[in-house]
Amino acid sequence: MPAKIGGFKISSYLCRRLITKKMKKQIFSMLVMLLSATAYGQDVIGKWVTEGGDSHVEIYKSGDKLNGKIVWLKAGDGKLDSKNPDEKLQGRKLVGTNILTGLSKKKDKWEGGKIYNPKNGKTYKCAIWTEDGKLKVRGYLGMFYETQTWTKK
Repeated sequence: MPAKIGGFKISSYLCRRLITKKMKKQIFSMLVMLLSATAYGQDVIGKWVTEGGDSHVEIYKSGDKLNGKIVWLKAGDGKLDSKNPDEKLQGRKLVGTNILTGLSKKKDKWEGGKIYNPKNGKTYKCAIWTEDGKLKVRGYLGMFYETQTWTKK
């Protein structure tokens, strides 16, 4: 028996074909949304060259937080964390040191974490986000801030 759509009789074959096409489009749309949501959350993960090219930082996920550690220094692997205010840490190598810690996803940014600056031994509040394929890294001290642009390695 033919189906009726909008008062018109349609063969069961045509009805099945229309439903199948519609379902395929919906499934494809859901897959695209899922993949883009996954990619959006992961776009900051990876290795980044810091502004000036003096170091490479690997950003990685730990639970629902992001962290980042130094994986390469222009000054060499033996460079020590000599500016660290904690005397016990002044003898550690900077390569392998986490400089980004505890960043949480908030809308289109990762924020609420800290960034450590080994050049002066100070730690600042931090937020990161991508813009035109580059990573914006912003350190805050009260109402003042500085933003660097890092590039993907």
